[in-house]
Amino acid sequence: MNDKEPGTEFVIRRARPHEASALAHLHVSVWRDTYRDYAPAEAIRLLDEDRRLPYWTKAIAETGKAAGVFVADEGQGPLGVISFAPSDHAAFGGRVEIKHLYVAQAAQGMGLGRRLVGSVLDQAAPKGVALSVVRQNEAARRFYARLSGVECGAFTDPGPLWRSENIVIAWDGDTPSSPSNP
Repeated sequence: MNDKEPGTEFVIRRARPHEASALAHLHVSVWRDTYRDYAPAEAIRLLDEDRRLPYWTKAIAETGKAAGVFVADEGQGPLGVISFAPSDHAAFGGRVEIKHLYVAQAAQGMGLGRRLVGSVLDQAAPKGVALSVVRQNEAARRFYARLSGVECGAFTDPGPLWRSENIVIAWDGDTPSSPSNP
């Protein structure tokens, strides 16, 4: 999938196996910045690239309509990433789960997050799509609301690194399928 809008310097495409390290780096960098005020210091310390690399290696290998990884690439490496797969957590109600969405701080506000979410909705929307966000992350909750995501549940995530209260946000068949088209 290539999705390049006129006037932009990035492409939305499937991640490639050799990018796992760069995605682990992006994940850790954005996660630490986002959750520095919410997560315990020990969780911030423990989440590192070595811990995330196996996840990204495996997620990139997933393909099909209900699983995979898309990146926003500007030619020098990924500026944003989104991963998705079927969820086995009851809070997601059988929907495809967006497991991770990260956009580099320097690239926020460029529409990358919107387009990455749109790519997953376009790909997996017939099954419904959902994600969870830490309750205190008001900026993310507002962002997903602007994309027509509906808060529809909550659960406590035991972590592997910290226990957090999470809100489930969903896009179902009757929700506009793609925020990639403004």
